[in-house]
Amino acid sequence: MNPSGTLKVKALDRYIIGELKGPFFFGIMAFTIILVAGGLLFKMADLIIERGVSIGIVVRLFLYYLPRMVAFTIPMSCLLASLLGFGKLSSNSELVALKSAGLSFGRIVRPIVVATFFISIFSFFVNETLVPMSERAAANVMLYEVLQETPPVFKQKVFLREESGGVLKRVIYIDKMDLRTNDMQEIVVQEFEANRLQRIITAERGDWVDGSWWMEDGKAFEVKANGDVALLFRFNRQALLLAMTPQEAARDLDDPDQMTMPELLNTIRIFQSRGSDTAKLWMILHLRISVPWACLILGIVGAALGARPQRSGSSVGLGLSVIIVFVYYVIMSFSKSLGEAAFMPAPIAAWTANAVFLAVGLYLCVRANRLG
Repeated sequence: MNPSGTLKVKALDRYIIGELKGPFFFGIMAFTIILVAGGLLFKMADLIIERGVSIGIVVRLFLYYLPRMVAFTIPMSCLLASLLGFGKLSSNSELVALKSAGLSFGRIVRPIVVATFFISIFSFFVNETLVPMSERAAANVMLYEVLQETPPVFKQKVFLREESGGVLKRVIYIDKMDLRTNDMQEIVVQEFEANRLQRIITAERGDWVDGSWWMEDGKAFEVKANGDVALLFRFNRQALLLAMTPQEAARDLDDPDQMTMPELLNTIRIFQSRGSDTAKLWMILHLRISVPWACLILGIVGAALGARPQRSGSSVGLGLSVIIVFVYYVIMSFSKSLGEAAFMPAPIAAWTANAVFLAVGLYLCVRANRLG
């Protein structure tokens, strides 16, 4: 083992990482400014001019919206940093010198892979912790301070569906639910067997007590095969078997950007128990995992592109980064639409863009290893 050789390799890694720090933070700043100037500033100006919102509220909204924009720019900045960093190494003939010293392009690009790997993990945790919290805070400010709405007290017309193996078992309709007291009014339960309506249960009111649902002052009817309806019995109080809380039963689909992954999984469970379509939620969940890894993949693509013999400045690199990211998000949007429509399994749809760009990046790395 050659200690001096090991030290030289470590020094090389530190040197390459040092070349990427400046472009990376420049990319974070530049892309964030572009996103802010492209939409957020106009939204903030509209709140001040049209709605008369105070500067303090607008500043809070701006700070709450900023984490999502910064998180969005991290993969773009990884691409820009590797593109400009390796472009500089190439234009200064440093890559040629390193290859002449016996280092393969795969070894030279290793610091990029390691750095963007940890940046991907960091991006995932930002999207999973800081972004949902800030998005929820922004939504609350918009609803209760800007629009001055009040939290809902009643939930009207709640529909619940229960299926087993794709076969409809029960439909529950609640005309009105008090979200404070958990009292219900006008309940109708339709029970199915072999895809045929067998029983109908109606109740004037109901409540949720100690973790159990109860119906009061109701009737149970039998639906015969010929369509006739016959009264089976009346009841003063009868249990309603339903494995969810009133809040879960009344829940609408909140903005998924405000949810963490455990909250998304819980929402999927609730919607599945209600017989609702969950393809879009599954797609969002898998994208929450796949998108942060664009940092690693775009970093590899940028390094391979930057290694080509060329002489270009940061403005060209910035423009090329925008084009590459645009193509990435076009592919991702197309596969996302297929996943939400259930034409493609959600895991495959979520990772399609990453798979395409990883294949392109590896191909470019092989070519870069042959050059020079």
